[in-house]
Amino acid sequence: MTAARKTPSNIIAASRDLVQRHEGRRQFPHYDTRGKLTIAVGRNLNDRGLADDEIDYLFANDLIIALQICQDLYPCFASFTPARQAALISMAFNLGKPRLAGFRRMRAAINRGNWQGAADEAENSLWARQTRHRATDVAARLRGVHKP
Repeated sequence: MTAARKTPSNIIAASRDLVQRHEGRRQFPHYDTRGKLTIAVGRNLNDRGLADDEIDYLFANDLIIALQICQDLYPCFASFTPARQAALISMAFNLGKPRLAGFRRMRAAINRGNWQGAADEAENSLWARQTRHRATDVAARLRGVHKP
């Protein structure tokens, strides 16, 4: 058993408030007084990093956000094939809503059901030049030619 499991919850509760007051609470990474990249409540990313369950938790939340972006931008998103949904979620995950919304011609093509045109728009973009393999995979899924 770890020390935390043996420790009475009142000690953890009291320590929580004190440590949070000393460390501060930050939503974005910053460098602490020793130059260590830190996030949240004193989490030293250089030396400790993230545990697998923490990574999974963050990833799951970010996937939900990407799904919501797609549902907002594409009214018929639920009717798309799973491969096309996954492709658009990958783009939303990578780009965020403002930048994905900037793919106006791609979005218009999707909303017309023109998947070839949508794939062409994705491939003829700065994003495609920056992400190469990801963009090629996304375009293939949009065209419906992706093989699992």
